[in-house]
Amino acid sequence: MPLDRDALDALRMDRSADDAAVKRRSRPLIFGAFALLAAVAALVAWLFLKPAYISVQTAPARVLQDSAAGSSARLLNAAGYVVPRLQAVVSSKITGKVNQVLVEEGMHVAAGQVLARLDDSTARDQVNVAKSQFASSQAQASQIDVEHANALRDLDRTKALYARHLVSQSDMDGAVTKEASLQASLDSAHQQVGVAQNSLALDQQLLDDTVIRSPFAGVVVSKDAQPGEMISPNSAGGGNTRTGIATVVDMSSLEIEVDVNEAYIGRVHAAQKVDAVLDAYPDWHIPSHVVSIIPTADRDKATVKVRVGFDKLDPRLLPQMSIQVWFLGDEAGGTQTPPARVLIPQAALHKDGSTPYVFIFDDGRVERRAVKVGAVTGSDVEILAGISGDEKVILSSDKPLADGARVRETPAP
Repeated sequence: MPLDRDALDALRMDRSADDAAVKRRSRPLIFGAFALLAAVAALVAWLFLKPAYISVQTAPARVLQDSAAGSSARLLNAAGYVVPRLQAVVSSKITGKVNQVLVEEGMHVAAGQVLARLDDSTARDQVNVAKSQFASSQAQASQIDVEHANALRDLDRTKALYARHLVSQSDMDGAVTKEASLQASLDSAHQQVGVAQNSLALDQQLLDDTVIRSPFAGVVVSKDAQPGEMISPNSAGGGNTRTGIATVVDMSSLEIEVDVNEAYIGRVHAAQKVDAVLDAYPDWHIPSHVVSIIPTADRDKATVKVRVGFDKLDPRLLPQMSIQVWFLGDEAGGTQTPPARVLIPQAALHKDGSTPYVFIFDDGRVERRAVKVGAVTGSDVEILAGISGDEKVILSSDKPLADGARVRETPAP
């Protein structure tokens, strides 16, 4: 019996509706998976591409007004040192062992004040011997003087008798010879007294030389010997022999010595006003003036030495302090205000070859800016151009900086 295809087709199941239903049910899952992948991709991109902040430490630029300089223009800057015009390493005139040192560093001493004493036992014995020799020579001269006086009286009597022909020529000649001999002995004795006196004076001077005194009034800045050490005016005694007891400085003779480049020495003249600033006191302006220009140049450094004197001395001024000086020009007319000085820490200054620059903190961004550098004052440096007084400079960072980088301030450790 033949198969009825129509009947078979009628018995076949229609699966198209089921496939459509499955597709409708899986569509939200697919969309959810795509959304999750997109979120993960966005998170990864944010982690890798988020803006990186560099931690930095900053400091404000400081503006100082040049009140000491008045309205005078600064013509030239130079660096130098505070030096005394009167300074001495006090030593002894003889070689000897130190018994006492009577000074300490910082002590004020007067002219002629005893600084130290040397062992004087040998010198004192020599003085005693010289005194004995002097006394002996004086006694011998006195004895001869008495004998000579007696010889003179004998000669006078002999002359009187000889005139009356009561003594012979031989007696007369003998009296004359004796008086002349005693006169010669007396002269020699007086010479010996003089020699003994000079010898005593020499030995007394050697004894006095064991006492070391200050040659002028001043302050002891260095104590160079201790009791028990040997001291000598030269180093011939060997490496263990001292050549000085103490160093004394006359603080009233302090001045400044600076080396000025010979190309600019024409801007300096005697009695010129100077503004001086110690590295130790960067905010203290010291009025000064040019004392003299040393009339010779250092060909190795191409500089000329200039002496600068302080208008008024101050206890804060100490020998060998570093100091900056500005040679000032003529006073400007009217009420013109001198340019402000901008100071920044030296740690903020960088160099690209010979070009100095700084990094400026500008509202969370870095700005690299070239600057013109002036004098160094202590731990700060003067900026002549490139920075105003209301900006911050970057001192340090945890990563290398570049122009435009994002930064964040962190407190100093």
